[in-house]
This record gives sequence, structure tokens and C-alpha cells, in this order.
Amino acid sequence: MADLVVYGSPVSPFVRKVQAVCIEKGVEFETDAVNVFDPPDWFREISPLKRIPVLRDRSIAEEGIPGTIADSSAICGYIERKHPQVPLYPADPFAYGHALWIEEYADSHLAATGGLGIFRPIAFAAMQGKEPDLDTARACWAEKMPPILAYLDGALGDGEFYAGDALSIADITVTTCLMQLSLAARLPLDAYPALAAHLKRMQARDSIAVPYAKAEAFIRRSVPEPHDLA
Repeated sequence: MADLVVYGSPVSPFVRKVQAVCIEKGVEFETDAVNVFDPPDWFREISPLKRIPVLRDRSIAEEGIPGTIADSSAICGYIERKHPQVPLYPADPFAYGHALWIEEYADSHLAATGGLGIFRPIAFAAMQGKEPDLDTARACWAEKMPPILAYLDGALGDGEFYAGDALSIADITVTTCLMQLSLAARLPLDAYPALAAHLKRMQARDSIAVPYAKAEAFIRRSVPEPHDLA
């Protein structure tokens, strides 16, 4: 058995973020599905905020609270320290701080705005057998998303990566959060060429493509194809 177990759902961008870190580092892990809407009692015990993912390190403890970490950012930081090979956090102090900021911006702002305004009105409605709320999704795309996408586009500058000259947690987080929206809707990024090019490069990586394929297979049962937000 792998030491690391990721509790959660492939539909969560934060679960896929942790999985991507493990894949990039070549670290073995298992994923144990948890229904966050009706979690078992043992999961409530290890996830005080009732959110996914939660990581268990079996080398520390195989049950109970010991050996568990909640929150994707904390989990990824732990994995980096335990498995420093193939570093995903820059060594340069400023680049390190900038990577953490972009990670936080994507986790808190991109994911929250797009998740509540686009993914949920479309995907959650479909999974409940309802018509997708395209008016809400289109309004979010037109009114709330442009400044977020413009910031992420500009933050790349002329580089291929967000922090320094190598892949980091910033690139992984932006991509998993942005691709969450693509599960439900088409994302025309012509106005954001640097971000579009970054997304295309990242989508080609196994660390992004493999977890996303599992999420897409699940979502396509309810949303046969992404909706047009234009």
C-alpha cells in the first residue's frame, strides 16, 4: 500500500491539485472516494471544515486524526517537504512567495468565483436533474471573470511559468482551478493569450490530464458537453 492516501472526489480541483503534485514528483498515492455532501463520521473527524481533500500518511497512523492533514495547500506543502525531489516550490525567496500568492489567488478567488458562478449553476443543476442556469453562468463569465483572467494573464509576463523558470505549485493550482470550469463550459481565452498558451502547455502534462480525465468521465454523465458562455 502507498503511504499517502488522498480522501476526496476527482471532481474537486483541490483533490486534482494534490494528485498533480504527487504525479509530478513520482510519489505513489491512493485516492479514496468521499462524498463531501454526506461524509461518514470518520471523515468528519479528520476534516474539521468538512472539506476535501484530506491526506493520510499511513507511515504515521493508519486511522484516526494522527497522520492526517486537511486543506490542499497544507497537503502540498507537506508532500514537498517529505518528497523534495522534483521541487515544486521555488528556491528563490521572492519566487517562492510569489508562487504561494498565485496559489492562494487561484484557490480563493478563481476557484470560488468560477465555481459558484459557473460550475455549480451548470454541473450541480444537471446532476440534480435540473436545467442548467446558463444565465447565471454567462453573467459570471462576462462580469466577474474578466478581471481575474486578466490578472492571471498579466502575471505570466513573458515567461512560461508563474514563479521563476520552472513548474511550480502556482502553475498547477491555476490550471486545476481553471480546468474545473471547462468541465461545465467552453472557455474562450482569446483575450488572454499568455494564459491560453499556459493552459495548453499544462493540459499536455500527465499530472493534469490523467486526474482531469477521471473528473470529465464523471461529469459527462450529467453534462454531455460543455456549454457555450459567449
